[in-house]
Amino acid sequence: MAIYQILEAARDKFTREISFQSKDKDISLAKALLYVAAEDEAFLAYNQEMDARSIQNERENTPSPPGVVGCDSVDTMPMDGKNIDGWLVELDTIAKEVEAELVPREIGCDLVEVLDAVNKVLFEFRGFKRLPVLVDSKCSYLHSALSSGGASAILVSVIYIEVCRRLNLRIVGSRVGEDFLIWPPTGNPEELFKVTCGHSLFEVVNGKCVEDPRSRASDVNSNSLLGLDIATNRDIIGISLANLIRLYWKRASRTNYGLMLTSPLRSVHYSNEKFNKHSGSSMPLLRPRELRLAIMASERLLILQPHDWVLRRDYGMLLYYSRKYEAAVQELSICMAFAPEEEAQVLEPFVEKLHLMQLETSWKSFEQKGRLTVP
Repeated sequence: MAIYQILEAARDKFTREISFQSKDKDISLAKALLYVAAEDEAFLAYNQEMDARSIQNERENTPSPPGVVGCDSVDTMPMDGKNIDGWLVELDTIAKEVEAELVPREIGCDLVEVLDAVNKVLFEFRGFKRLPVLVDSKCSYLHSALSSGGASAILVSVIYIEVCRRLNLRIVGSRVGEDFLIWPPTGNPEELFKVTCGHSLFEVVNGKCVEDPRSRASDVNSNSLLGLDIATNRDIIGISLANLIRLYWKRASRTNYGLMLTSPLRSVHYSNEKFNKHSGSSMPLLRPRELRLAIMASERLLILQPHDWVLRRDYGMLLYYSRKYEAAVQELSICMAFAPEEEAQVLEPFVEKLHLMQLETSWKSFEQKGRLTVP
């Protein structure tokens, strides 16, 4: 199967998995995020293939680069040694390890016993660790997290939720500040905060953020827990995608310290000269591969939240930085229809200038084609 077909199939399966025709409770976090990983892996493989072909063109004796070896569909595409079904089986295996840990304990283990067993398997036997989301792209993909044990906090939560779901134990979560906290719904939340061996179950499940006085998560207790807004499965997938956008934008703009997606919006209000520094030939140099991965994550996030004007604005700005001016004008114009009036007023002059840039680019392209056809 060609790599571009795998890219299309992965996006299609992701879209169907999170479809609004499905009930939120029926969405599989694991499947949706594995399809995200499959699309990005296929894109990276495609880039490697193009690089290899370029080398081949330069060196005639270089063998032809392979496609995705032994892969006839997105579901059979290998990622770190396993396909999508293989990684789902890995989650099943972890759940069975928890069941084995519960066998020596009393029959009919209570909630605390089950959570303690899950914690022991995940954090002691398997050695899962929460890593900062912007450190390594591997910790932002579910298959890599399951393979290495290093994962972003949101992916550790996803693994926890998926393992407990296989044990018929419901786990819910909520975003608190920059952190995402999870816990089992219980009529007695005090037991989650009871300290034994120096830590409460809530602390073990959610990591160091609940002990850090600088984090809003440290303020959560048995009383405030009940007042938190419960995240849907779509919300959780959205948080993971937003992390990917942050990661790849930071990497794409690494040589432009302090550059933000919205920097040109501020510049256009100061002066045309400052705006022009971010346009045309003076556009900041960004890493195209990382920029494309950020765009892909943004596209998926908009499938989840099509009416979020901030997400559409950011998507339009990513298109602008990739010099896709026509598409950027279209997306930012749609954004203006959803945005608050004051934000639309910020966008309007930028979109007008971007439209002029689009016309200029089209005209230059037309002129070049005209010169090439002159005998």
